[in-house]
Amino acid sequence: MTPGGGDSAYMVADNPPIPPEALPPGWGETELGEGTFAYRYTRPPLELIADRTTADHCHPGLGLGQCWELRYRYPLGDRSVSEEIGRVSTRRAAVDGILECMRRVHEAVESLDDPMEIRRVLDRVSLSDHVPDEPSEPTDI
Repeated sequence: MTPGGGDSAYMVADNPPIPPEALPPGWGETELGEGTFAYRYTRPPLELIADRTTADHCHPGLGLGQCWELRYRYPLGDRSVSEEIGRVSTRRAAVDGILECMRRVHEAVESLDDPMEIRRVLDRVSLSDHVPDEPSEPTDI
């Protein structure tokens, strides 16, 4: 596929994955690189991040060479907290997932006062091409 395509491992650094005109109000791009992109919301302060990860961070049974991890980051006192939203198998699914997270936050912004409310909103986002968590080891009972 060509650079910027749905499954491309490469991304043109000056080609934003989500055009500015497609962003919900209050969102802006904060980081754009070959294997990462991020967007920030001002109120409540929140950042959505998509990072391309290596195979060892993906479900081994799926045979993926890489996947995209979606996270959100928010300030808590004098530190920054980052939590995982989920993993997807393609860049296109990462873009779609981040955009859907933005829309959900924008729709619920008036009721988002604390990190637990943000978590509940983001937990309801359905990710396409979702990569399941690694299965846990069976335990003897």
